Amino acid sequence: MHIIPVLDIKDGLVVRARLGDRDSYRPIETPLSPTADILDVATGLRKVYPFSAFYVADLDAIERRRASSLDQLQPLVSNSDIWLDAGFNDREQLEIALATDGIWPVLGSESQIDSSLLEACHSNARLVLSLDFRGDAFLGPRSILENANNWPSRIIVMTLGRIGANSGPDFERLTEIKRRAGHRAVIAAGGVRNVHDLERLQAIGISAALVATALHSGALTPETVSSLMQNENRG
Repeated sequence: MHIIPVLDIKDGLVVRARLGDRDSYRPIETPLSPTADILDVATGLRKVYPFSAFYVADLDAIERRRASSLDQLQPLVSNSDIWLDAGFNDREQLEIALATDGIWPVLGSESQIDSSLLEACHSNARLVLSLDFRGDAFLGPRSILENANNWPSRIIVMTLGRIGANSGPDFERLTEIKRRAGHRAVIAAGGVRNVHDLERLQAIGISAALVATALHSGALTPETVSSLMQNENRG
């Protein structure tokens, strides 16, 4: 099981995400880092394991408070690939990200007004689609969820209400999306508590998981993460 640590960014700092209630997010306090600075938190996470990729949610860009800046991520890109959700819904903006070394743009369904951008770019090998859910509701145009033929090779299933809630992943939904996705890689986001959740995800064919809280709390220890990642690399 591949683990991708999450950095949720708000007002230039890493914040603690919970339940998808973005207005309540506050700068993170974690034993892994002395500050909520992006590079400090990323460095702390890389002491748990030398992760080769991070998922970054630029919440200010997603909420349309300001445009995303790739410059603030450059210190991270030198060591890791960045899966970046910055509210992409403009083709020019998306193509700039696709052409930027180290950036794997995430097309969040919640940020789309229709399916045209996905239809135009789904064949790009670096594009990641995030299917976003709040409870039972799909966030975004239904055509994105319903037409699996337009899904790219990597699909995140984002369950916002389970983020930081210690409630476990949405295994039922993930199983259904994996069935429809076929050979594509499906990535779980929201609710991972411990190694048992990761093993269960692996058993239903999920390729990777986006994880934050379980890394900061120590529920996933360096030894556990190393074992899981080494098994993934051998696979």
